[in-house]
Parts: sequence; structure tokens; C-alpha cells
Amino acid sequence: MCMKTTIIAFANNKGGSGKSTGCSCVAAALSKLNKRVLCVDGDMQLNLTLSFFNEERAFEFAKSEFNTYTLLTKAADSDKCVRKTEYENIDLIPSSTLMSGVEYELFAKWQRETILKRALSKIKESGKYDYILLDAPPTLGCLVMNMLVCADRLIIPLEASPWGLFGLANMFDFVESVKGINSELSVLGVLVTKVDTRKNYFKQTLEQLNELGNVHVFKEVIRQDSAIEWAQDNSKPVVFYKPSSRSSKEFEAVAQEIVSLCENS
Repeated sequence: MCMKTTIIAFANNKGGSGKSTGCSCVAAALSKLNKRVLCVDGDMQLNLTLSFFNEERAFEFAKSEFNTYTLLTKAADSDKCVRKTEYENIDLIPSSTLMSGVEYELFAKWQRETILKRALSKIKESGKYDYILLDAPPTLGCLVMNMLVCADRLIIPLEASPWGLFGLANMFDFVESVKGINSELSVLGVLVTKVDTRKNYFKQTLEQLNELGNVHVFKEVIRQDSAIEWAQDNSKPVVFYKPSSRSSKEFEAVAQEIVSLCENS
């Protein structure tokens, strides 16, 4: 039986939580499980694009007629927006620096909350990919609304720091408002990132998350690892850059749990 395409958004209104890193590394880990993955970069900082292409190529894509910005604002052909990466089973729709003004442009459009859903519908219905991963910017505006309306599942990367939990309640409230449009959206889980197990706040973060009761927390956490930074400097997900690293193994465990949650539920 052919598995349907599952769209997963990585979103958190707090910046620096590891959304782009999580999205790119989960994509890499899923591809190693022979899953076909399309990544969609929704952030003007281009971090997801830079996870697979060098700076020159990323800015070339950003200035082109086919990227996330033109997909949303100019109804660009979604198939033409897709770029092949060097990795088997991973494609990417790159972002653009023009995404900085996309909120204003979306606001004036008809049925603005469903633009991305409609734009990606052809790709989703084709069954070409097992997973489409959306990297959202750290806001709770119309663009993130579009991403969550488009998504089947949501992963919330959360930094294990004193400010990591700040704003999480707002994120959950936003999700509830999105369900008024997309009733099928569900939170796949909270992914705890940038963990330093030597610090007590890591344990406090897990305790507070577990107190929420009805929110799944991924069994694996992502620890601080210099290999991630070196991988980013080389425009590669750490899963490919240094497969033997601790963080690579952690992302592989997260990918396996994602597959279990999505395909066996």
C-alpha cells in the first residue's frame, strides 16, 4: 500500500530554538531510512537552504523566479521551485530574502491562510514524497498560519534554557486558532534541543513539559555538539557531515520515532 505524503511543520515563535537545524537533520535522517523528503524553507534568513547549498547558490536561488517567496506571492509553478540537492531522496524549495515583506503581501490576498496549502497541493497529491518538511520563521503571523494550515503535523523544537519555555503557551494557543481552519493539524511532539546535561535547567525543562500532560515529548533530545556548527559551516546536515557524531545518532533516533508516530498511528 502506498503511503500518503505527510506534511510536518517545524515551528516555534521563539528564535534560536533549532528549527532549521532540526528540519534539515531530520530530513537527512529520514532519507537514510529510504524516505523521500521535500524541504520547504520559509525563513528570510535562508538557514534551511544553506544547510544543503553554499552561500552563492543560496543567494542565486533567492534572486530567482522560483522559490518560496514567488510560490506564495506570484503563484510560481511549485514543480519549478523544487531544487535537487546532492543527496538522494532530498529536494528543497529554497527561500528568498524577500520573505521579509511577505506578511504584508499575504495580508492583501484572497483566502490568504490557505495559499501555501493550495500551492503545494499538486506536489502532495502526486505522492512523490513521503514527507514534506516546512521550516517556519520565529513568528506567529500569516506566514506561519499558512504553514500550519498546510501541515498535517507540527514539531516544536524547544531550547533547553531558562527562556526556552517562554512563549510556549502562545504557540499552543496559536495552534488551537489554526485548527479552526485545519482541524486535522496535530502536535507530533516537542523536540528538546541545545541540551547541556550538566545543567539542572535541562531536567527542569523536561519536568515542566511532562507536567503539560497532553503533549508528546520526543524520547531523544538533541545535545549541544560542535559537529553541528562545523556541519553548518560546510552547508551540510550533521547526519551527512559527521555520521559518527553524537548529534547525528540523536537525529536518527528522532527520525525513527517520527516514522513510528506517523506511519503506525
